[in-house]
Amino acid sequence: MNRSAFRFFHPYRVRYSEIDGQGVVYNAHYLTFFDVSIHEYFRALNHERYSDAKRTGCDFHVVKASVEFRRPLHFDDLFAVGVKVARIGRSSIAFTLGVFRDGEEGACATGEVIWAYVEQATRRSLPVTPETRAIILAAEPEQRA
Repeated sequence: MNRSAFRFFHPYRVRYSEIDGQGVVYNAHYLTFFDVSIHEYFRALNHERYSDAKRTGCDFHVVKASVEFRRPLHFDDLFAVGVKVARIGRSSIAFTLGVFRDGEEGACATGEVIWAYVEQATRRSLPVTPETRAIILAAEPEQRA
C-alpha cells in the first residue's frame, strides 16, 4: 500500500515510551495510533464523534482491528497514519489505515478497523446516521453505500 492511496494523514513522532526492548515501536501502540488517527480524521471533517456520542447516547464500537507489520518504526522516527473509509455498511464503517515513515512512499504497517454503530443503553446496533454517511461521502465521493 502506498501513501498516494490516502487523502488524510495525521502526523506523529515515535516517543521513547512507545519502543520495546528491541528498540522498535511495541505492536500494541499501532492500534492507539489508528484510534487517534480515525478521531482526527473526523475532526478534520468537522464531525466531533465524542460530542455527538454524548448528545445522542449512540456511539461506534470497535468490532475488528488488525495490523500487518512490514517494517519497524524506531525511536524518534517521524511518521504519519493515513486514514480512509473502505466501506460504509448499514450499521458499520470499515477503515483502511497505513503507517508511513516520513519520506517513504511504502507503508511500514497497514491495518483495518471496523466500527459498529450502537445504542449505548441497549448495546443494539443501529444504522449509520444519514449525517455521518453524508459527511464521509462528501470527503470520499468514491464511497457509494
